[in-house]
Amino acid sequence: MDANIFQVIWFVLWGLLWGAYFMLDGFVLGTGFLSGIIARSDTEKRVLINSVGPVWDGNEVWLLTAGGATFAAFPTTYALMFSNLYSALILLLFALIVRGVSFEFRGKLDSPVWKGAWDKAIVVSSFLPALLFGVAFGNIFKGIPMRNDFATLSFSYEGSLVGLLNPYGLVTGALFVLLFAVHGSLYISVKTVGDLRSRAISLANRLWPALLVVAVVFLGYTYPATRLYDNYLKAPLLLIVPAIAVVSLVMVKVHAARGEAGKAFLFSCLTVLFVVATGVTGLFPNLLPSSLDPASNLTIYNSSSSLLTLKLMTGVALVVVPIVIAYKVWVYRIFRAPVTAEDVLSDKQAY
Repeated sequence: MDANIFQVIWFVLWGLLWGAYFMLDGFVLGTGFLSGIIARSDTEKRVLINSVGPVWDGNEVWLLTAGGATFAAFPTTYALMFSNLYSALILLLFALIVRGVSFEFRGKLDSPVWKGAWDKAIVVSSFLPALLFGVAFGNIFKGIPMRNDFATLSFSYEGSLVGLLNPYGLVTGALFVLLFAVHGSLYISVKTVGDLRSRAISLANRLWPALLVVAVVFLGYTYPATRLYDNYLKAPLLLIVPAIAVVSLVMVKVHAARGEAGKAFLFSCLTVLFVVATGVTGLFPNLLPSSLDPASNLTIYNSSSSLLTLKLMTGVALVVVPIVIAYKVWVYRIFRAPVTAEDVLSDKQAY
């Protein structure tokens, strides 16, 4: 097998890893920044935190894996992505750190001021990653203002953090925020009971129209702002990917309106996966396109590791990834029961 096949394999795996991360951590981020809206008491806030407590840190493994796969399979892309988007990624990293610290520290003192401060930190540190991930991927879809001379290994970036906050990047950021908000509210409705569950599924129903509007704006704006539609125009069969995303989004509303939280959440998972797949499919074979010069695009072909490295990584992935998936399935099965107020009040080890 030649290098091109392994480069394509790792592009597909790269996209799957990002899709898995957004599907899994998306509902945790949504639960975090919605906690300030849905929870009406300290007990309800504890219920929300404990609903994600057993899984949030495991979900971030997929982020580390996606970053690690980028580093190992496409090191030039990794280097320039983290150089060119350094400020945004550092802000994202700090937000994720604060979120984890907030979950752990909130219950350490029985003080309203202490808990209130960490509650606000949870909201902000959950909202920022959702927005920043959207803005980052929006800019990747649009193209990064960079020039690359592969012959002399000369690379230059001509953008700024403020420049990333362009209209298309912000639309993509809004799409991610609303997508995770609906995803999170449905997760809450699955993992809680009583009035809290009712408020969560009601919020999902109210947020869905806004998500639909932003999704339509995103799809329309993508045509003039990016080259993502080129692959779909060349191979119309690929349109099945965004079609599944659209159908899944509609089914979220159908089941949420009926109060079928579990089914709505499953379709929300599919929506997140295929929204990411839609972007990644349109991006191929680019990983980090340039908005200044197509010759400066970083692709799977000009930024990949050696064939030997890709072969070794594929072997490791074939062994390790199924184990990780089996472990995640086991964890979610063990902690599948809804979290109640009685659970957190009677368990001294609860958050």
